[in-house]
Amino acid sequence: MITNVYIDGFNLFYGSLKGANYTWLDLALVAQALVPGHQINQIKYFTAIVEQRPNKPFQQRRQLIYLRALRTIPNLSIHYGKFRTRPKMQPLVNPIAGLPSIVQVLNTEEKGTDVNLATHLLVDGFKNDYEQAVVISNDTDLILPIRVVRDDLLKPVGVINPSNRVGQPKDLRDVATFRGQLRSKVLAACQFPATMTDSNGTITKPPTW
Repeated sequence: MITNVYIDGFNLFYGSLKGANYTWLDLALVAQALVPGHQINQIKYFTAIVEQRPNKPFQQRRQLIYLRALRTIPNLSIHYGKFRTRPKMQPLVNPIAGLPSIVQVLNTEEKGTDVNLATHLLVDGFKNDYEQAVVISNDTDLILPIRVVRDDLLKPVGVINPSNRVGQPKDLRDVATFRGQLRSKVLAACQFPATMTDSNGTITKPPTW
């Protein structure tokens, strides 16, 4: 069956990869492991470039190296949202007597990933670009587009839980044609080589994340 795979990059990173040894993940191998024997037509990866921060000076550089590695996968495309940082008033969980209970914080939000993923899932479905879709995300904002693909386009949609910490939301489980979990064993087996090459030269896995 011709299959497209749609990956929420930040959901995947914070669900399974952060603090683990699996960050150098080959998404082509992951896609094939999730639906063995099926033809992987397209892999679409949705993310945003992290902002450079003084306390994390190498975070953006590591991400850019990984994105360069992903671009070596012929049928993978990367689609970008963006980060928005702005001051925001927030209440304190434990206010201190005599001090304000509402303070101004610098709030950073990632914007666009869920909308971009939903749009590509729907447009590709209407174009008959796939016979089956696989979505790697726990974002419940994707419930309606998944339902449209399943019920109106009559195409199966598998939803894969990218988190090894929390269960898949029930509403997301219910809308999926089939469900799965990204297991540590699969992540460990689906790693890029530590050193790779592309048209610009050598790509080396960052020593730390």
